[in-house]
Amino acid sequence: MFRGTSRAMDIPRWLQLVMTRERPTWTTPHEIVFETPLARLRDFSLRDERGLVPTLVLPPQAGHDSCIVDYSPEQSQIGAILDAGLTRALSLDWIGATRATANASIDDYVELVDRAVEHCGGRVNLIGDCQGGWLATIYAALYPERINTLTIAGAPIDFHAGEPVIHRVLRRLSPGGDLRFYESLVAADGGVLKGERMLAGFIMIQPAAEISRQLELLAHLDDSAYVARYREFEDWFKHTQDIPGAFYLWVVQHLFRDNALIGGSLEVRGGRVDLSNLEMPLNLLAGAADHITPPDQVFALASFAATPAEHVFRRVSTGGHLGLFMGREALREHWPPLLGEVLRHSKRRVRATA
Repeated sequence: MFRGTSRAMDIPRWLQLVMTRERPTWTTPHEIVFETPLARLRDFSLRDERGLVPTLVLPPQAGHDSCIVDYSPEQSQIGAILDAGLTRALSLDWIGATRATANASIDDYVELVDRAVEHCGGRVNLIGDCQGGWLATIYAALYPERINTLTIAGAPIDFHAGEPVIHRVLRRLSPGGDLRFYESLVAADGGVLKGERMLAGFIMIQPAAEISRQLELLAHLDDSAYVARYREFEDWFKHTQDIPGAFYLWVVQHLFRDNALIGGSLEVRGGRVDLSNLEMPLNLLAGAADHITPPDQVFALASFAATPAEHVFRRVSTGGHLGLFMGREALREHWPPLLGEVLRHSKRRVRATA
């Protein structure tokens, strides 16, 4: 009885924690080397090792801040890259859409990646997470000579493999491939897709997880470390940014509906996206409990690329989708060996040019 009374008295503080959000931030020291209306390029390099291939990260782009790849000092994909010896590390940081960028296209994003690669010297180890992964794959297929290694995590390549929940939702909302529902969302939001809509969609996929997270906070209000972790995640998860409508509708049509990335019919910047152009070493990371991108969607890349089997490195984390980018297990057990492979191939290039 007394504990229940105590919890009732905690409700005002609980509500304040649930409702109050701060903008998420990047944690690893860096500098912004260029900024466009669509993205910034952040440089985390510790030193400029001559000959070492730079590593460029393309974060997820699903209505959230790109700092998921530098989530906290203890949970940072950027930190893992630097710790692996890849001391020239950079990341794009997607900027939320405005009316001025509502018509940005896939060509614009590929051009932006190309500018970042050019800034890095024209050849990179490319790492792409989720949406950043299929974008990295498209870029690598168009310009394979610019990619030393390609690493993707939780990134759909075969968008229909594994019967993902997103594909089931798409079939329900666009019967017969009719995209008017998605077009109406963009039209209602003035030409962009509001990040709040993406957030609501993610919560509706697993509503029990959202309810559980808030109730667990109430049960752990006396645990300052737990409260700090809660606020850290909620600040990132609930801080949304908009997506250009034209880009979003292209993704829904060509990738989620038509699965064109593996079909050979996809055209970007006037060229055909042919996955058989991929001959560079591949590193693939999937989550066994990933309900957004099942492992089959990620590992499909090995079947369509021309990379020799001995240069395809696969890892499976026990966790879910977000854990691939900031989870302790993935960062401790899976990213180090993946990045070790990246470094091994980078060092081989250094010796070849010595």
